Amino acid sequence: MKAALQADRRRAVRMLLAAAALSVSVACTSPGDSDGGSSESVCVFLVDYQNREYSDVANVDFTVGDKLGPATLPPCDDTPNDDDDGRAAPSSTTAYAVEGLDPRIAIAVGEEPSEARLVVVYSGTEIPPEVKKRIRGS
Repeated sequence: MKAALQADRRRAVRMLLAAAALSVSVACTSPGDSDGGSSESVCVFLVDYQNREYSDVANVDFTVGDKLGPATLPPCDDTPNDDDDGRAAPSSTTAYAVEGLDPRIAIAVGEEPSEARLVVVYSGTEIPPEVKKRIRGS
């Protein structure tokens, strides 16, 4: 039962984030583009760490803390019938603590702390309030 709820939650988060990404890509592509109006699909940035799924958030002030260990980037195949370089297998990255935030809420991921990207656990479609407070311009 718990696995089914997690799977439903993952689908809901992916659908919401995919819809947001689609609306941005549609808004940024016009028929008059110099490359003939073609656009490329983009996978949602998701991270699995300690049985939790995280997604990235932009415009949040954060400081990378201590190294936590390995995290997994799930496979991404946004065009399944296409011979492209899509990530068809999971890959590994490093998880880091974020100063002032519990790792059950947010972590930073990347090969080096200086390149780390903030990712958070969503509750439904809501960004955790501890992270909302850090969004620039709030």
